[in-house]
Amino acid sequence: MPTGARIRRPRLTTVLRDDGRVSPLELFFDLVFVLALTQCTALMAHEPTWTGLAKGIAVLGVMWWAWVGYTWLCSVVNPEEGSVRLLMFTAMAALLVVALAIPGAFGDDALIFAIAYGIVRAMQVALLVVAGREDEGLRHSAWGLAVSTAIGVGLLTAASFADGELQGALWAIALILDVGGPLVIDSSGWRLMPEHFAERHGLIVIIALGESIVAIGVGAEHALDLGIGTAAVLGVALTAAMWWIYFDIVAIVSARRLEEAEPGRVQNEMARDSYSYLHLIMVAGIVLAALGLKKTIGHFDEHLHTVPAFALLGGVAVYLLGLVAFRYRHVHSINRQRLGLAIVLLILVPVATEVPALVALAAANVLLWAMIVYETRMYGEGRQKVRRPQTAET
Repeated sequence: MPTGARIRRPRLTTVLRDDGRVSPLELFFDLVFVLALTQCTALMAHEPTWTGLAKGIAVLGVMWWAWVGYTWLCSVVNPEEGSVRLLMFTAMAALLVVALAIPGAFGDDALIFAIAYGIVRAMQVALLVVAGREDEGLRHSAWGLAVSTAIGVGLLTAASFADGELQGALWAIALILDVGGPLVIDSSGWRLMPEHFAERHGLIVIIALGESIVAIGVGAEHALDLGIGTAAVLGVALTAAMWWIYFDIVAIVSARRLEEAEPGRVQNEMARDSYSYLHLIMVAGIVLAALGLKKTIGHFDEHLHTVPAFALLGGVAVYLLGLVAFRYRHVHSINRQRLGLAIVLLILVPVATEVPALVALAAANVLLWAMIVYETRMYGEGRQKVRRPQTAET
């Protein structure tokens, strides 16, 4: 070896994504998010008050933004190439610590929660900066994200030393500033694979719906009898209805529109608004509904209290409102039947506190499935064309 030669130390490298396939490592990464959703539901179930509900949604927002960050990252870089795979494993470990700290996120484990969350976010931003070495636009956007992330993590850390209203205020400000960062960052610098991005969000909706199934199982902790069995079946039917109204047409049309959008600012802002932001509303609705199902299954023959009743019916309503906004962002039209049903469900919340929980769950099912039957008939041939696009004639 020449005496003047320098030994080059290996540095962190990334390989840009060249296809829209969701990798096995991304699905593996999502397993930690499953635990986070379960912990959010448990946090609210342990404290079934409006304050407890607010805490659960705030934690969900923070966890969602961490997941969204890695979805954007993995739509730019291949997570299974270069050094990214090992760093993804490290991020999973840190995210697991965050999930484990959720029950004490507003108490004894608040500082652990903030530090572990900071590690998760810092690694994501660092990988984006590395990926943007040869891309000035991406690098500029990544550094902008670093600023909003640092502010959000700093406020959560400060909140760990506070309590009561001050702690709640710091959490709210941290979430708003962190999540709102991309609104003021130049969106033209981001890069994404639209097919991959849409599929990732569809998969996370399925994971959230899976939390509803888990909630049914947890709620049925007593000896199985006819009442619990009936409530469990109705719970699965409600979850299936929520799956149907997203995946039957909405997911297909929205994914195609994202792929057809002009690459750059237009496509990036559509992805940011309709997936990163509006899917949070939808997932929050699913998690609330999971809480309602958990309380309903365990007390099917009793009247629900106001908060669990809101979680059950209001959660489905929030999910529908998220879908209404999602459609409006893509096609600039309002689905009136879904908006109307969301309003009806919210109006029925007080009624749900006066009837057995099983009746409230059955009523929600009847309303949702009636809307599905109506929409299926109304869309008719158009629905078939969307689900089975005609192939070119040979």
